[in-house]
Amino acid sequence: MILERAMSDGFLTNTYLLGDEPGGSAVLIDAGGPMEPLFEAIARERLTLTHVLLTHHHYDHVLALDEVLERFPGVPVLIHANERGLVPHATGEMAPGEPIVSGGLRIEPIHTPGHTSGMLSLLVDGHVFTGDTLFKGSVGGVRAPDSTSYADLRSSVLDALLTLPPATEVHPGHSDPTTVADELESNGFVRIWRGLDPEGSAACTALGEPATLILLGDDYDGGHKAWVRWPDGRDDIVPGSRVESSA
Repeated sequence: MILERAMSDGFLTNTYLLGDEPGGSAVLIDAGGPMEPLFEAIARERLTLTHVLLTHHHYDHVLALDEVLERFPGVPVLIHANERGLVPHATGEMAPGEPIVSGGLRIEPIHTPGHTSGMLSLLVDGHVFTGDTLFKGSVGGVRAPDSTSYADLRSSVLDALLTLPPATEVHPGHSDPTTVADELESNGFVRIWRGLDPEGSAACTALGEPATLILLGDDYDGGHKAWVRWPDGRDDIVPGSRVESSA
């Protein structure tokens, strides 16, 4: 399999090129740019682009779609049905249980809601592309447009992604790759969910409201992401920059 990655400077968004073999078929996963290195790889490997597969609709993952379609007019652009209306260039849908076939590639969509309602992770040949659900050392937030809930995100990470074989390579929507095994052992959020580490109990102010800080965890950009619990018992994941200690 051919796998190439391009990461944008500003958002640290990853766009992936997957090909079955030189002279074969390929797909793009997301379209956040920069696209030119991936276009060069398509030409170098003599690949035929058959699909653009979108993990979700957020701007930083689709901002280079115009550029892709200018270079490859008519290529199908697929996304989960919940989000098709949010991407004007989308031409079709993906759904769990309906693999996308591109030459020798068989790509299995996995519905992983939380960060958005239609978030899809894409599994192919020992690799999973997780969009903004699971990152190296972190997880997605549930405060972005079309997000669903903390419970959805937790289930998507623990029950859908981290039940894959430990050697599965994880390719997030932002920053560096990892593996299922590494995230099971090293991801702070996951360690608490698995009962390996205790929850925190410090009082804090999150988004201007009183809360309990369960974890001030890492984020993909070198900053922090916070798991907080509101006074009514609801759990939430918010930007670490919006959390202050109450001590």
